[in-house]
Amino acid sequence: MAKKEKKEVIETKLTKKEKQEKNTKSVKKEKKNSFKDFKAELKKVTWPTPKDLVNKTIAVVVIVLLVAFIVFVFDVIFENVYNLGTGALKSAITASESVEDTTSVEDTTGENLNGDTTVGNTAE
Repeated sequence: MAKKEKKEVIETKLTKKEKQEKNTKSVKKEKKNSFKDFKAELKKVTWPTPKDLVNKTIAVVVIVLLVAFIVFVFDVIFENVYNLGTGALKSAITASESVEDTTSVEDTTGENLNGDTTVGNTAE
């Protein structure tokens, strides 16, 4: 019985090796086929002529420069609008602060709303 079991183990090992060999062969065939397919697809490509390549390159560079200029112009416009808006806010804030400062100066001098000056806490 032990001899039969050994034969079965050897047979299963052989079948595993055969399966591995088949798998490696199929992988190699797939690689060769995929490379052939790749070369076939490259042959189908219509490559541009040098003159056409230069013309399209110039067109791309011109368009990129044009878009860059437009973005620059908008950037300058928005920056100026922002600065004008913040300048107007700053001037409004400083104007309101100066009004508050003048009222606080009048309060410290002791002048009433009528313009009378009082000295100390004298009650009339």
